[in-house]
Amino acid sequence: MESSDEEDDFPSFESITPQTKIDALYQSNTEKGIRKICCELLDLKDAVENLCGNMQTKYSAFLRISEEVVEMEHELIELRKHISAEGILVQDLMSGVGRELEEWNQASGNINDDQQDPQICELEDPLPNKTEDHNMIFLENIDVLLAEHKVEEAIEALDAEERSSPDLKGLGDPSSTEASSYRSAFLKRKAMLEDQLVEISTQPSVGILELKKALSGLIKLGKGPLAHQLLLTSYGSRLQRSIEAVLPSCSIYSETYSATLSKLVFSLISLTTKESDLIFGDNPVYTNRIVQWAEWEIESFVRLVKGNAPSSETITALRAASICIQASLSHCAMLESQGLKLSKLLLVLLRPYIEEVLELNFRRARRVVLGLDENDESFPLSPCFASPLSAFATSSDITLIDSGMRLMFIVNDIVEQLTPLAILHFGGNILIRISQLFDKYVDALIKALPGPSEDENLTELKEAILFRAETDSEQLALLGTAYTIADELLPEAVKRHRSAQNESKEAISGPTENIVPFASTTTEYKDWRRHLQHSFDKLRDHFCRQYVLNFIYSREGKTRLDAQIYLTGNGEDLFWDSDPLPSLPFQALFMKLQQLATVAGDVLLGRERLQKILLARLTETVVIWLSDEQEFWGVFEDDSAPLQPLGLQQLILDMHFTVEIARFAGYPSRHIHQIVSGHNCSWHQDLCCWRHRPTKCSP
Repeated sequence: MESSDEEDDFPSFESITPQTKIDALYQSNTEKGIRKICCELLDLKDAVENLCGNMQTKYSAFLRISEEVVEMEHELIELRKHISAEGILVQDLMSGVGRELEEWNQASGNINDDQQDPQICELEDPLPNKTEDHNMIFLENIDVLLAEHKVEEAIEALDAEERSSPDLKGLGDPSSTEASSYRSAFLKRKAMLEDQLVEISTQPSVGILELKKALSGLIKLGKGPLAHQLLLTSYGSRLQRSIEAVLPSCSIYSETYSATLSKLVFSLISLTTKESDLIFGDNPVYTNRIVQWAEWEIESFVRLVKGNAPSSETITALRAASICIQASLSHCAMLESQGLKLSKLLLVLLRPYIEEVLELNFRRARRVVLGLDENDESFPLSPCFASPLSAFATSSDITLIDSGMRLMFIVNDIVEQLTPLAILHFGGNILIRISQLFDKYVDALIKALPGPSEDENLTELKEAILFRAETDSEQLALLGTAYTIADELLPEAVKRHRSAQNESKEAISGPTENIVPFASTTTEYKDWRRHLQHSFDKLRDHFCRQYVLNFIYSREGKTRLDAQIYLTGNGEDLFWDSDPLPSLPFQALFMKLQQLATVAGDVLLGRERLQKILLARLTETVVIWLSDEQEFWGVFEDDSAPLQPLGLQQLILDMHFTVEIARFAGYPSRHIHQIVSGHNCSWHQDLCCWRHRPTKCSP
């Protein structure tokens, strides 16, 4: 079968084409396409390289042209200065030449007149006199110096001319027109020089030496107040630029930013004071201006501290405020050697801010102690605080001491943030707030004890009862925790407060008008300890009262100490026919106290003083309840059922038994003796009346 070339390239389906031919045909076409694409890519690459080369060339040309433009601008500025100077010279030259020509013409006319008059034989000089030449040359020199900004040479020239010229001192002829015009021209140049000096002083980039030279020049020109104001303005601008550079980092260094700002402000105040003394001397007027300026800068500093401070209720804010007090007052103490007393003003300005931070931090502390804080954080406590409290934790419930742990953690955390000078000036305030926090803690413990509390208005604590102390051991653990905190841990936590305060008093030298006397501080500390003791006594008395009431009254509301047992003599409570014994209620009271003493020995191990105080107060509470219970004594006042001698003897025996309980148990109470002795006197009189009724007592 014959076929054309086209048929060979595109074989029909009828013929069978070998696979090798198909591969050779399509592989050849693919290679051609790839080669074509590669060529196109190479061309594109060359075009891109050419474009990049052109761009770099043009960019280099652009940079070169930019540099040439900058250089041309500088040259134009210099040329403008030279043109201005030359213009002044040309103008002065033209005015001088015109004046000389006019004088020459006048002189020529006078000569002609003299030639016509035979009596005149003297010829006047057609040129200006020497004084006018000197004045003109001097003003031209000043103009040149001003145009070239040679202020020091201009100042010296003006000063020398003013000292040597009588016209400038006002000693010349006031009616002379030439002297008046020269004086006006002189003052005009002097004002121009003053403007140049002010311009130099107000430039942001002016150096210290250039500023001093400019200010000294103004002083020589008789502008001392203006120079001093420019000094304060210049240093104030420097301070503002330094502060603006520091402000962005305040949020990063939230604790120490105030110390950085304090260093900037007070160091510049010190530097400004030194420079003022060197340049202007010890002038009271300038010293008062320095003080006013420093006070204004301190007010701005306090506003900056408040504006960039962390949230006032955070512990970071308290640390930042303490560091601010420490750094600022330290700098103020150093400034006192330069005659600047700024401590009192600083404390007045910072006190509201410090008190706000303290108030909000102690509010947060109350929420933490009472369990009202939403953030459930762990509170790692120092072993010196955790170990004494852990002794009261029962094996089943750690929540009994959890609030005490929280209290000590938050108090210790707050005290650790305080610096010595912050403690020195705000220590009394801090002690008061700690005692108030302890009061809230005691109120929470009272709510945790069974029975109603005295203060039913504690709405803040109604939802804050996280646990109940039902058993005797749990209640004693609460009392032991509160006693340990009040008597040991809180005083230990504030011991740093007193030692740091004493160190600050020894370290601070100079005037001590703002320092609280040591005796006053000791009195505050003693009052604080006394307040803590009173708060604990409130908790202890509540426990004793509820404990005694729970013993006296049953759940049905019946009382165990019923006065009827002394009237009737019936029942199981009295032993009339046997040896005298205390009545059953008082025997039960003795057993109850013995059981409580046993539990207290285990729970309050190592705190024998607290055990004695607690059991003595329980015995006192029983006697006080009997003494104040009108229903109990009202039974004896009823004439329908008189008290019999045996009943009176039993009552006296029970009272003596109560005293003996306290005495032989090792916790005697003077209060019990006073109450029982008073009642015993009246009871013994009644008993004597019963025994001698026919002779000594009326029927």
